[in-house]
Amino acid sequence: MVDAFSALPSIGKKSALRLALHLAQNSEDKTDRLIHALASLRDDLKICKDCHNLSDAVICDICTDKGRRRDTICIVESARDVMAIEATQQYSGLYHVLGGVISPLEGVGPDDLNISTLIDRASQSNVEEIIMAISPTIEGDTTIFYLSKRLSEFDLRISTIARGVSFGGELEYADELTLGRSIVSRTTYNDSKLSF
Repeated sequence: MVDAFSALPSIGKKSALRLALHLAQNSEDKTDRLIHALASLRDDLKICKDCHNLSDAVICDICTDKGRRRDTICIVESARDVMAIEATQQYSGLYHVLGGVISPLEGVGPDDLNISTLIDRASQSNVEEIIMAISPTIEGDTTIFYLSKRLSEFDLRISTIARGVSFGGELEYADELTLGRSIVSRTTYNDSKLSF
């Protein structure tokens, strides 16, 4: 059990030992609830077929919410970024989870990401704006540049979140106020400013 817990991110051997001892010394009910929750995570968790967000249904709650704007799609790297932006309560459009960023050094190319479904969604006549909410790193900027080229054939406004999020930072670690302001203060993306 200690080995299993310590394989999780941010859990060291001491924390894993504390968790294992806690479960061993507590009621079977608490252990059974944990076992049930883990089994449910494994068996019931799905990926939304529209936006690739984590979901308990084939299409996630965000995509099925009739109150959300359908003319704006916010592109993020992961489901954690969706959660971070949703916590700001500053965005009411749809999302598209890429599943990472282009990173040749790590062997991640455009074909490894959810880009083809993004192009399909962007081609729909009701989409007017694409917001690039990708972490401000070299890989993130490369991904934004690539996506803006792929999306340039459509009549869309392409914007990026404001750089209140520091370069090299991860969106999931930005505080809600900074991330919320970045969404509200997004800027139009101009790929001619980039030189590679």
